[in-house]
Amino acid sequence: MFRYHQPVSFKHCDPAGIVFYPRYFEMINDCIETFFSAVAEWSFVEIHKDGAVPTAEIRTRFVKPSRLGDHLVLSLAVTHTGRTSLGLTIDCACGEETRFETEQTLVNIDAAGKPTPWPDEVKEKLQQFKERLDP
Repeated sequence: MFRYHQPVSFKHCDPAGIVFYPRYFEMINDCIETFFSAVAEWSFVEIHKDGAVPTAEIRTRFVKPSRLGDHLVLSLAVTHTGRTSLGLTIDCACGEETRFETEQTLVNIDAAGKPTPWPDEVKEKLQQFKERLDP
């Protein structure tokens, strides 16, 4: 698993000190951005020079609220590496408590917004990461 650590800051919370759910999607994006840099060795700076990796589909189940001061760990796994798409799961926990579970599909697009194949070296790294997680 790729793990991304996220302390819950005041900026993530509503006036009651509970994470406002859209902020989780920002955390998910931060996790993915860090994953691409660390694992695929393809930073968002490089990706966005002539393309992008937008979310085509996302499904999230919120299990328990998170609060100001919590330390969250987002665990990312690759579930599918397609020609132009990438399937991910991201589970978020605070200690032993699950806070949310996400299934997501990203698509690699060119500057015109059209799906484009992953660069060979990136696809290879994504596939190798997935294979390390497969039983």
